[in-house]
Amino acid sequence: MNYDDLIEECIQGNGRAQRELFDVLGPKMMTVCLRYMIKTEEAEDVFQMAFVKVFNSLKDFNQQGSFEGWVRRIFVNTCLDQLRKNKKSRYDISVDDVSYKLDYDAYTFESLAAEDLLKLVKEMPDGYRTVFNLFAIEGYSHKEIADNLGITESTSKSQYKRARGYLINCLEKLGHEER
Repeated sequence: MNYDDLIEECIQGNGRAQRELFDVLGPKMMTVCLRYMIKTEEAEDVFQMAFVKVFNSLKDFNQQGSFEGWVRRIFVNTCLDQLRKNKKSRYDISVDDVSYKLDYDAYTFESLAAEDLLKLVKEMPDGYRTVFNLFAIEGYSHKEIADNLGITESTSKSQYKRARGYLINCLEKLGHEER
């Protein structure tokens, strides 16, 4: 989709164009918010805050890179800001019950529906979920994650490893339940 005309109309205050942009990007960006925030209400609040930021910053979009990528980054950063603000995000969580086995064959990610995987990710402890989303889904490096979250690179790597272990453990349990 070519967003150039739509962006220009939004900047000029055209409500119809703003609604169209919201309708096109809204579902994708709500999914981003739902991955980071535990409660749907929190995700909806962040979603609204991020869209306000997008509309207020449209004039600053410099046409370098994809527009959707630019919008997504605003949404991810707004989610991270909210997590920091709430101070609910904990990065040093006890993981006694998490298996770190990396080889498993009881269940595979491919057999899960997207909404099932989203549910598992939402059930992760905050630190795991945040790092997992940033690294595995958004494609941030561990250095970028560390810089964004104010943690060390090794903490980011550790949280990602623990998140994977957590998911593997959950998948193994699901695999045993389905037998």
